[in-house]
Amino acid sequence: MTRRRLPACLASSALLLSACGLQPPVVESDNGVSSQSGQFHFALPSGQYHCDEGLRIGLRREMQGQVNHRLQLDWKGRSYQLERDFSDSGLPRFEDAASGLVWIDLPWKGLLLDGRTHAPLANDCRAA
Repeated sequence: MTRRRLPACLASSALLLSACGLQPPVVESDNGVSSQSGQFHFALPSGQYHCDEGLRIGLRREMQGQVNHRLQLDWKGRSYQLERDFSDSGLPRFEDAASGLVWIDLPWKGLLLDGRTHAPLANDCRAA
């Protein structure tokens, strides 16, 4: 390498290395799905959800900023407060530690699980 080309090579190397330290932007799409800190946030409605086997669930979503951080879940005549619990998969997961109920949001449906046995209590729940 000649001495004239060395400064240009060093300058381009410095530029490439500085680009490696940039953080990727938070991506928000038009379909109501966003991701921050590895957790998904879906723009899903509150209200009645109809599930398999004729089961019905009432959901009231509490937002903090633009993130759903708590659910009020009405099921089988009782009301439960489920707190957002960060999940390894990034899917919105809400849990009531006292009752063991777990609600998982997917973009097209929700699931209610027994958090202790992981058995489904209400499956394929969709907004009415």
